[in-house]
Amino acid sequence: MSSQALVYTVPGVMCEHCRTAIVNEVGAVAGVESVSVDLDAKLVSVRGQELDDVDVRAAKDEAGYDVLDVVP
Repeated sequence: MSSQALVYTVPGVMCEHCRTAIVNEVGAVAGVESVSVDLDAKLVSVRGQELDDVDVRAAKDEAGYDVLDVVP
């Protein structure tokens, strides 16, 4: 089974604390293999198996960040 990727615009990410909070929360979601945060572009990329968009969005919300949109 191949990995899938989801990329989100998250306008509130600005610092290393933001990066750490998102990586920790989203990284704990079932199926997530990796999380990367681009602070300059305000993007969060999630790779994994059978990712659930609802669960990933909920983890970002739990970390304290709103998802603006999914990047196609």
